[in-house]
Amino acid sequence: MNRLTLIKFLNASLLDAMPGLEIERLPDDVTAQRKLLRALMNICPPMNFDEKFLRLQDELLSVEVAERGVVKLNDIPNVERGIKIWRGDITRLEVDAIVNAANEKLLGCFVPLHGCIDNAIHSAAGLQLRNACNEIMTAQGHDEPTGSAKITPAFNLPSKFILHTVGPIIPPEREPTVAEENLLAACYESCLKLAAERNLQSVAFCCISTGEFHFPNRRAAEIAVSTVKNFLASHKFEIVFNVFKAVDEKIYREIVAT
Repeated sequence: MNRLTLIKFLNASLLDAMPGLEIERLPDDVTAQRKLLRALMNICPPMNFDEKFLRLQDELLSVEVAERGVVKLNDIPNVERGIKIWRGDITRLEVDAIVNAANEKLLGCFVPLHGCIDNAIHSAAGLQLRNACNEIMTAQGHDEPTGSAKITPAFNLPSKFILHTVGPIIPPEREPTVAEENLLAACYESCLKLAAERNLQSVAFCCISTGEFHFPNRRAAEIAVSTVKNFLASHKFEIVFNVFKAVDEKIYREIVAT
């Protein structure tokens, strides 16, 4: 089965599973059909999928991971003992766990083609991730508290696990309070403690609460680095601060060096 045929099969399966969607006719090419597939995956609720669908979805996502290129931990130089900084797509990192900046529902971003990291991670990991998160949240019975963390398999990502944490949301018109700063620190602490409990050795952190949640970049980086350094004082770990923008890379390199 060529790629276009595979993607069209996945699209048809999801459309059958979500009756009532109105989809305008798209060009019969890989780019347009793949964009539709990501959008459908984004809005698809937790559900059971048959073996063929999951096998073909995993086949496609595995090929795409290889095409993006896997970045191994040893490929990233240390900035100092136990700390690395890397700018790029977190879904390429082959570490024990990557950190997802989730929302309180913990099911991923349902906005089609949204640019947040939650959407990117769920889109690359596959629909099994939403199902795994749904099992956790159904058993929990309430929204995920800010500052806590949960762990799931990473499914089709190069990492082994995903640590999901909910950071504080800061109104864009004001600075974060001390309580909100403490909640952000708790996100890092919760992820690190959960990773240590699972005997993981390497964790890649995204810039939690910045971007969509409006936490100021520099203050967020100061809290992240301080919390991680305190943890490394008593634990042997490899930490990657994963950034997506050059300005954030500059901030992290300045702060880690101080």
